[in-house]
Amino acid sequence: MTSNNLIAKIWSFCDTLRDDGVSYSDYLEQLTFLLFLKMADEYEKGPQKRKSGIPEQYNWESIASKSGGKLEAHYVELLRELGKQPGMLGQIFTKAQNKIQDPAKLDRLVKMISKESWVGMDADIKGDMYEGLLEKNAQDTKSGAGQYFTPRDLIKAIVECVRPEPKKTIADPACGTGGFFLSAYDFLTTEFDLDKEEKKFLKEETFLGWEIVASTARMALMNLFLHNIGDINAKPPIRREDALLQKPSELFDYVLANPPFGKKSSITITNAEGKEEKEDLLINRNDFWVTTTNKQLNFLQHIVSMLKTSGKAAVVLPDNVLFEGGVGETVRKKLMEKADLHTILRLPTGIFYAHGVKANVLFFDAKPASKDVMTKEVWFYDYRTNISHTLKKNPLKLDHLRDFVACYNPKNRNERKETWSEQNPEGRWRKYSYEEILARDKTSLDIFWLRDENMLDLENLPEPDILAQEIIENIEAALDSFREVALKIED
Repeated sequence: MTSNNLIAKIWSFCDTLRDDGVSYSDYLEQLTFLLFLKMADEYEKGPQKRKSGIPEQYNWESIASKSGGKLEAHYVELLRELGKQPGMLGQIFTKAQNKIQDPAKLDRLVKMISKESWVGMDADIKGDMYEGLLEKNAQDTKSGAGQYFTPRDLIKAIVECVRPEPKKTIADPACGTGGFFLSAYDFLTTEFDLDKEEKKFLKEETFLGWEIVASTARMALMNLFLHNIGDINAKPPIRREDALLQKPSELFDYVLANPPFGKKSSITITNAEGKEEKEDLLINRNDFWVTTTNKQLNFLQHIVSMLKTSGKAAVVLPDNVLFEGGVGETVRKKLMEKADLHTILRLPTGIFYAHGVKANVLFFDAKPASKDVMTKEVWFYDYRTNISHTLKKNPLKLDHLRDFVACYNPKNRNERKETWSEQNPEGRWRKYSYEEILARDKTSLDIFWLRDENMLDLENLPEPDILAQEIIENIEAALDSFREVALKIED
C-alpha cells in the first residue's frame, strides 16, 4: 500500500468523526496513541522480542479484545495510567485524553489500525503517511496547528545548504512536529553511505528537540518513531519543556529551527477569581546579551548559546528581528560580532499557514571567542520581491529555491558570485560588507534593492487583513521598544 492510499484510508474516517465534534488535531492525537500501542505490540511479538515497558493490562490486546462501553472505559483508564510511565512511553501519553466519545467509532478505529502490520511496513511509507496527516492537520486553520508546521520544501532547501554530517548532533529548541529532524535524517541517509556505528548514532544520539505544547510534542515523537528515529525504550529525543527558561546543558553541532510566531513570551496565570490571564515573561539569563520579552530575540540568543564553537545554525525569523531598534539592534550587532552571519534568505508571504507572515532564514556559524568581528560580509537572496505564492494555487516547492541553493554554494561558500550588479540590477543575490551594514540606521538587516512592480499597482495591494496585521506588528514593535526603555529607567 502506498503512503497516499494509507493517508486516504485513515483520513477518510475523520469525516465521520467530525460529525461528533472531533477536530482534525484531536483525531490525529488519538491515532498517535493507538498507532504507538499497536507498534509496541508488534515489536514485542516480533523476532527481537523487544520490550516496550507497557504494562500487560494496558497493551494493544487489552484494547483490541474489548468493544462498546467496556472499550471506552478501559481506553480512558489506559491513557491516564500510561501517562505516568517513564521514558518515551510517558512522553507520548502525557496529559492524554479520549476525544472519541462514541464507543462504536472508537472500536472501528481500533479495528482499522489492527488490519495493518506497522513495524513491517517500509519506514518511508508509514513516515510519509504520518507527515501527510500532519500537513492536512496544519491546513485546518481552525485548529491552529499550522503554527507548528514549517513548509517541508523550505526545510529541505535549508538542510541542503547546511549539509549536516554523520556523527554530529542536531538540535531544534522549538521543534513542532519534527520537520527539520526528518529532513536532516533523509539528507544523511541519502548523501552518505553510513556504516553500522553511524547508523546507530543517527537513530539514537543525533537529534534533540524541545516542544512546550504537549499534544505537539507527542506528535513529534510519533513522527520520529515512525521514521525509525529514537527507540521505544530509550530516552525520548523530544523534551516537553520551554527551551528558553534555562541555559543549555550541552552544545550542538547544528541548530535548525523555526521558532513560534508572535513576539511576546508569556505565561498563563490564574488570578484570585479563578480566571486565566496572560502575563509577559521577561527572560533573564546571564548568557544572553539583552533582557527582553521579545520571543524571537530570545530564541535567537538561545540558539547562539546552544552551538559548539564550530557549530552552524539556520533559523527562520520574522522581519522585526532584522529592523527593530533598541534591544533588537543590540542583538544584531552582537550576532555579527560573535558569529559569522553569512547569509540571509528573504522569504515571500503566502508560504506559511499563518497569514501575512514576512520571514527570513538567517544562516550563521559560531566562532571561538575573539576581539575581532566575526562577520565580514552578509549575502542576501531576495526571494520576496515580485514573488507570489499561495498555499493552494501556488505552494512553495523545492524547485523554487534551487537558484538560492546554487547561489549559496553549500560545498564551497568561498566561491560565491553575486548575480546582482549595476549592469544587472534585477539580480537577487547580493552581498553587503559588515561596514556597510553597520552604517545603516539601527544596523538594519532589512535590506532590499529590487524594484517592486506592485508598488505602483493599486490593484495588487495586500488584502486589508494583511495590511491591518502589519500595522499591528509595527505598533507592537514600537511599544516593545518603549517598554525596554522604561525597564532601563527603572533599573
